[in-house]
Amino acid sequence: MQNRQPPDHHPSPARRSFLRGAATAGAAAAAVVALPHAVPAPDATPPEPARGAPEGGGGYHLSAHVRQYYETTRV
Repeated sequence: MQNRQPPDHHPSPARRSFLRGAATAGAAAAAVVALPHAVPAPDATPPEPARGAPEGGGGYHLSAHVRQYYETTRV
C-alpha cells in the first residue's frame, strides 16, 4: 500500500478571484443601500441657521430637528 499524503489545500486562483469579486460586490451593494439616506431629498427644507447661546442661559429652542423628533414620537 502506498503512503499517500493529501495535497496542501490552497484555494485555486479562480476561487480567490471569485471570493475577491464577491467581497467587492458586497461592499458596493452596501454603499448603494446607504447612499440614498446620505443625500438629502431635493424637496427637503434647508436647515435653520445656527443660533448663538442665549444671554440668560438655557439654550433649548424648538428647531426643525426637534419638531421632526416630536413627530416621530407621536403614538
